[in-house]
Amino acid sequence: MQKDTSLLKKKRVWIYAFLFTLTLINYVDRVSLSVASKVLKEEFDISPVAMGYLFSSFVWLYFLALIPMGYLVGRFGPKKVNGYGIGVWSVATACTALSTGFISLLTCRLIMGMGEATTYPAGARVIREWMPLKERGMATAVFHSGSLVGPAIGAIGFGWLISSFGWRIAFVVAGALGFLWLAAWLKWYSHPAKAPWLDDAERAEIAEGSVSHGAEPAQAVSLGLKGLARSSSMWAIALSHGCAVYATYFFLTWLPTYLQAEKGLTVMSSGIYTAIPYLGAAILAIVIGRLSDKAMRPGAAETGQRRMVVASVLLASSVIFLVPAIDSTWSILFVITLSLATCASAISLNLSLVNDLVRSEDDVGTAAGFITAVGNLFGLLAPIVTGYVVAGSGSFALAFVVVGALLVVGAILSMFCTRRPIGLVNTDNRAMA
Repeated sequence: MQKDTSLLKKKRVWIYAFLFTLTLINYVDRVSLSVASKVLKEEFDISPVAMGYLFSSFVWLYFLALIPMGYLVGRFGPKKVNGYGIGVWSVATACTALSTGFISLLTCRLIMGMGEATTYPAGARVIREWMPLKERGMATAVFHSGSLVGPAIGAIGFGWLISSFGWRIAFVVAGALGFLWLAAWLKWYSHPAKAPWLDDAERAEIAEGSVSHGAEPAQAVSLGLKGLARSSSMWAIALSHGCAVYATYFFLTWLPTYLQAEKGLTVMSSGIYTAIPYLGAAILAIVIGRLSDKAMRPGAAETGQRRMVVASVLLASSVIFLVPAIDSTWSILFVITLSLATCASAISLNLSLVNDLVRSEDDVGTAAGFITAVGNLFGLLAPIVTGYVVAGSGSFALAFVVVGALLVVGAILSMFCTRRPIGLVNTDNRAMA
């Protein structure tokens, strides 16, 4: 507890704030369409299947842009690349207010998705540069927890704005939030070696704490995308990530609709009920991330020991299987909160696992882009598959079963297939993936 208190006195706590609010705004914008879905469906006569494609659409260019954005982060740094990214997605979010039907909504979501592709590669590189190894689990959890608080704030805020002022004003407000963040980012963010507001003692602490104990500095080589793609550990992390991301997008896109359709809630009340699991999950995810750091013995992180925590939380998240058998709305929210929290922990811990196992700092952005791209291929499918399942079965029961089964598969992959370091050099000086 004393260490946690001292961290609040460190100036790098502002980097934690940047990371948290970056994903918070990112996910406020993502959930906006879900909260507005009922109003948009009625105004533009959008079918459930078409709505599924609309929910999924922002992932299409997001998925394609992730690996290129990871490369750009490695080449030009997170400040510049992420700055352009949030500028693009904020414009697209605000322009959604000008939509006149399905096609214009689709266009805005596609552009928004392309802009948001900078977030996770840039965030992973920021964590690698700024956080000592002993803090990376918690730092990544704080970073990703913004993706949980964002939907909570978005659900309540959008519910209120839509009910009070209409859906168009809600999208303008969401876009404006991004530009406020961008102004602060451009003014104050820098690499720790160049940040004028960072004192020399903390700068030295960051540099010393970031040294890997699993490999000598001379052994670390940049693999590039081809080298990373040859790593079995990278693919196992990516597929495990995909199982968790599928569940996340299921919650993000269909939870408000589920509460409105099967529990009879209004737009405003469904927003509040959607917010409860996300807020609870955000707190639990940070706690789990901190515990994963404390559980790591010196040198254990670089040998993939964090994978056991990832597997455990994915298995716990499969409790979502129980939802179709529960009648009480509050009991359903409890189960969803537990599932969402452990699922979110798996996503953040997988990003930490990448930082643990990838030896070269230059590869971190590309590696984060790689697993996020593969993960979001699953995320792209989640709203569409759910739309077909709900339309075909007439309820959400089978959709919850699909999510639970994928989470079990992800747990198995994490436990048994993410052991090997990524980017060592053997005795013949040849790069090993």
